[in-house]
Amino acid sequence: MKVLLDHCVPRPFAKLMLSHEVRTARSMGWADLSNGKLLAAAAREFEALVTTDRSVANQQNLGRLPLPVIVLKGSTNKLEDLAVLAPELLSLLGQALQIRVYHVPQTDRQ
Repeated sequence: MKVLLDHCVPRPFAKLMLSHEVRTARSMGWADLSNGKLLAAAAREFEALVTTDRSVANQQNLGRLPLPVIVLKGSTNKLEDLAVLAPELLSLLGQALQIRVYHVPQTDRQ
């Protein structure tokens, strides 16, 4: 699966997702794009966006999301706190995803 890591996800996190084609917003030249513009750009080239931005559901019109968004809910945005979420994220990416916001760990369904 082609996955884009949002600005707020540490770049080394991509190394934990070896079975997927992973790029960062920065490597795509999208470091300055805001959430809405980033989502639109990502939808043209990727199958999912991974972020730690917990407010994405409040900032975006969920009925108009252009691709699945996965929110990592670590205690911080540091690699060591997000790395423990990698197995659950990889399991989720192995499924057919709907266009909606997912949470890892999956604590609620929207």
